[in-house]
Amino acid sequence: MMAGATSATAAADAFAASACPRVVAAGGRRRCGVVRCDADGGAQAVAMAASIAALEQFKISADRAYKFVSELWRRKQSDVMRFVQRVRCWEYRQQPAIVRITRPTRPDRARRLGFKAKQGYVVYRIRVRRGGRKRPVPKGIVYGKPKHQGITQLKFQRNKRSVAEERAGRRLGGLRVLNSYWVNEDSTYKYFEVILVDVAHSAVRNDPRINWLCNPVHKHRELRGLTSAGKKFRGLRGKGTRHHKNRPSRRATWKKNQTVSLRRYR
Repeated sequence: MMAGATSATAAADAFAASACPRVVAAGGRRRCGVVRCDADGGAQAVAMAASIAALEQFKISADRAYKFVSELWRRKQSDVMRFVQRVRCWEYRQQPAIVRITRPTRPDRARRLGFKAKQGYVVYRIRVRRGGRKRPVPKGIVYGKPKHQGITQLKFQRNKRSVAEERAGRRLGGLRVLNSYWVNEDSTYKYFEVILVDVAHSAVRNDPRINWLCNPVHKHRELRGLTSAGKKFRGLRGKGTRHHKNRPSRRATWKKNQTVSLRRYR
């Protein structure tokens, strides 16, 4: 028993010293800002060490949980995901086109895109109709050149996720669009979840990791192609010689190439 008590005391002293280097020894007792332990025992130190180990294990478990959810979403054709997505899609069809949800459907994806479970962050689910953009002319008649007589098989320039961000930004003008991600789709609609931030909230304005969004230059960034989905349809994802005409934009490059700049005296 004495040997066990001695080893426990040694473990407590070692833990106290490692927890805080400024350990004050006075009157046979050790006091520290992190732990207080007696010279004849180390129950508190051992308990705290166990709690810290439990927290570390919980963190590892949480990381594994997010990894599990991520891998599950990567296997959308599995029996589990096909059943769950079919049930969820039925539920989504009964709800409005723009609806606020209490928590993200894909927490792993939302966290990777900047979502935090704190004040100032909200998530909305947006429903967008699938399909191309049919030319809106009466009876399919275009009174013009044959070049413009196409009615069907016309594609919208922007992707569906960008359209979902635009609708969320227009409906919720007081919030800023941070990012978005796909959650579900059926034969008629695609469903996206959009992460929005309340830039007037003090929890957001005082957070250095997100208060860059409070700058007025980021107003309606989803309408100007500044989000991830916007940069994708602008062709800014790639680099190299195949994409050099996309920067700063295709329109700016075309305008520069079509403009003749001549010196006054030549």
